[in-house]
Amino acid sequence: MSVPAVPDPHPTGTGPIPAEPGTAAEGNMIRPFHVDVPEDELAELRRRVATRWPDRETVADRSQGAQLAKIQELVRYWGTGYDWREAEAKLNALPQFITEIDGLDIHFIHVRSAHPGALPMIMTHGWPGSVLELLKVIGPLTDPAAHGGRAEDAFDVVLPSIPGYGFSGRPASVGWGPDRIGRAWDELMRRLGYQRYVSQGGDWGSVISDELARLAPPMMVTRPQTLGYSLADSPVGLAAWFYDKFADWTYSGGDPERSLTKDEMLDDISLYWFTGTATSGARLYWENNADNFNAVDVWLPAAITVFPGEIYRAPRSWAQRCYHELIYFNEVDKGGHFAAWEEPELFAAEIRAAFRSLRQPE
Repeated sequence: MSVPAVPDPHPTGTGPIPAEPGTAAEGNMIRPFHVDVPEDELAELRRRVATRWPDRETVADRSQGAQLAKIQELVRYWGTGYDWREAEAKLNALPQFITEIDGLDIHFIHVRSAHPGALPMIMTHGWPGSVLELLKVIGPLTDPAAHGGRAEDAFDVVLPSIPGYGFSGRPASVGWGPDRIGRAWDELMRRLGYQRYVSQGGDWGSVISDELARLAPPMMVTRPQTLGYSLADSPVGLAAWFYDKFADWTYSGGDPERSLTKDEMLDDISLYWFTGTATSGARLYWENNADNFNAVDVWLPAAITVFPGEIYRAPRSWAQRCYHELIYFNEVDKGGHFAAWEEPELFAAEIRAAFRSLRQPE
């Protein structure tokens, strides 16, 4: 489910300040960022994926969890044919930055459209995703005319990594729940020069988008640290855990290779492995252990696209009770929990349609 929101409805300027080093005041500095995992860490990963395997499941389906043959195939490829440097190259081809907010380094990608009237949008990934799940929609959103859309529907996009995920800093104390992240995202957008912007997210991204709106004016919930001992030490355990979620949450009938390539899944798994953020990412569930499918109370313009493979598919009646100014609601026939990753063109078309009524006349 995609739940964009508008944290500041007052049009007091939409043009961004270029995200260049030295453009922010002391303490708010925006610094360029480049991904470069040391070669010895790549070699260590290849060594560690040689593992002692458990017994094969005793059923012919996924009812007991990730199937042994599927995980063995994925992990063998991870240790032999997979190339992390290709993922690095995709990230490093984009403008990446780090800035400190509320005592924590926040990593983000900032891509500006060539269109002068582009609408600023901050997009938040979920779990077990990362900014990688959003890369395929950058082109369709910043340059819609090249992807079957209209130039006037262009966006400037900001893709931050949630604290404790990927290349953002790992909180060393409690308190980094969705409300604090929402405040950090608002500070980030204002630091980039955006006083009026929209927000999009699925999974944790939708929860954080709801918190942004309020600013205007499983296992991991209870014991994230215990889970982390296995995920931080075993790349195979991490791969099996994530693969099982990809199988559950893509619109693939339990066969995630129908929606995502092995390389795409391993890019995301590798990102968590190399940054050591499996445990810190899980802690967000402890920080916010409420039922995120409960009703919210948002009075700013909001839009929802319902994808058929989502964990929860909101009915219009629920959406209208929660989002009192629902400007867009649509149900599509493809895509799941990782919609931007699975169906980037459809996802981008939905985003353009959802926010069209909020654009300033030129």
